[in-house]
Amino acid sequence: MVYRITDIHLPLDGTMEDLSNLAAKRLGVSPGEVRNLRLCRKSVDARKKSEVHFTCTVECECSRARIRGDRKITEAVPYRYELPDSRPLPMRPVVVGFGPAGLFAALILAQAGQRPIVIERGEPVEKRQKAVEHFWKTGELQPQSNVQFGEGGAGTFSDGKLNTGTKDPRARKVLEELALAGAPEEILYMAKPHVGTDRLPQTVKNIRETICKLGGEVRFASQMSGLLCKENQVIGVRIQPAEGNPYVLETHHVVLAVGHSARDTFSMLEEMGIPMQPKPFSVGARIEHPQELINRAQYGRFAQHPALGAADYKLAVHLPSGRGVYTFCMCPGGQVVAAASEEGRLVTNGMSNFARDGENANAALLVGIGPEDFGSDGPLAGVTFQRKLEEKAFRLGGGGYAAPVQRVEDFLQNRASKRLGDVKPTYRPGVTPSALDGCLPSELTEAMRQGIVQMERYLHGFAYPDALLTAVESRSSSPVRILRGESLESPVVKGLYPCGEGAGYAGGIVSAAVDGIRCAEKILEHS
Repeated sequence: MVYRITDIHLPLDGTMEDLSNLAAKRLGVSPGEVRNLRLCRKSVDARKKSEVHFTCTVECECSRARIRGDRKITEAVPYRYELPDSRPLPMRPVVVGFGPAGLFAALILAQAGQRPIVIERGEPVEKRQKAVEHFWKTGELQPQSNVQFGEGGAGTFSDGKLNTGTKDPRARKVLEELALAGAPEEILYMAKPHVGTDRLPQTVKNIRETICKLGGEVRFASQMSGLLCKENQVIGVRIQPAEGNPYVLETHHVVLAVGHSARDTFSMLEEMGIPMQPKPFSVGARIEHPQELINRAQYGRFAQHPALGAADYKLAVHLPSGRGVYTFCMCPGGQVVAAASEEGRLVTNGMSNFARDGENANAALLVGIGPEDFGSDGPLAGVTFQRKLEEKAFRLGGGGYAAPVQRVEDFLQNRASKRLGDVKPTYRPGVTPSALDGCLPSELTEAMRQGIVQMERYLHGFAYPDALLTAVESRSSSPVRILRGESLESPVVKGLYPCGEGAGYAGGIVSAAVDGIRCAEKILEHS
């Protein structure tokens, strides 16, 4: 019989043999009776700084066991993803956008033999990396291929974080496909899995090659410029390639996985009358600390233990004003990056390599906002709000995509920074000491100040005087939701499937990928 055993405490120096022995003890058998032990989940338990350890879940075979009512031992149920039964579609489905949602929608459709065509405005990941690096060095932006647009989506230049709040079992399918494509095997069992921005590009490329081997096709540097409908049914998409003449792809199924920064596409859909509504999201800045400080705060005397690596954190507070302030997309040992996609508008984000071995830790420090804050009406009011902040940040930084930065001590004291302290900024192409009130509304900076003070109570050192705030972080999630029904189709256009983070239905790599799978399944079910 195969057993699943949860809540096994493993010392930081523990080995797989130690884990097997602990499993045998829980099962009430000798170590030699435990066979084919597999690590299913591993997390760090640092609640007691004097007793930091790993908490593990394993599955193993054992012919007999004396469980004695242990509710944390159950029969293991293997996971297996099953494609829906389908017939060949009369016309090839089209996937618009090749971030996590589009990537996995295309993969599922390809695995089902439907030969999808993917349309991506940006470049393949190899060329995209060069364009992004050029931008970071020179400040010369390519509006169609950057941190937001191109193969792999915005998540390609991030920590590659794969932890998710979704309970959808398809999340396992996502992890298995990523591991099969070259992501580190540990993503299959770590409680907080990540791929790293240095490993994501090859992983994404490998999935693309799998899609193509299965009969799919990816057309880069090609943007959807129009959606063709007849009697409330999709009949095609108009494509504008970077070079050459526009053309039409005939299809009855379009997965719209355009990402949260496809503002021109949102405008086109609004003009067509596709139902959309403004959606709450969050804005703020990146906060950057010495990684060593975070390690000490989280792990105490175990901070230097090689089994632990760089520590992370996740903080949230609720203010008397009703505002929520929280940290998001924390990047241990990472860097703050320039993430603009439009000329004259400055955006920040964060990323880490797999090793997470940089000197600094960074995270978004965000304040939740809603339509009541946008200052205008209409489904794209949030986009207008974002653009205003990004334009102010660009001007405050002095142009050239230099970012405005402020020491936390100066920020809390309401004074502009004139110099930097011992935290060296990682943002390129450069920074300008400033006062962030020059690009963020006062009600948001006041909420951020209160948030920092309260978060210091939970994470000692969060209000470190020389920690840096780099503005502006405005792309935490989509500012719009493209409406859809239970069939996941637009309520007014049959065959149009708004999908993923850009459509307002996901909040990270895994949840977006899961939504892509769900949309692909709906297409297969209707074939």
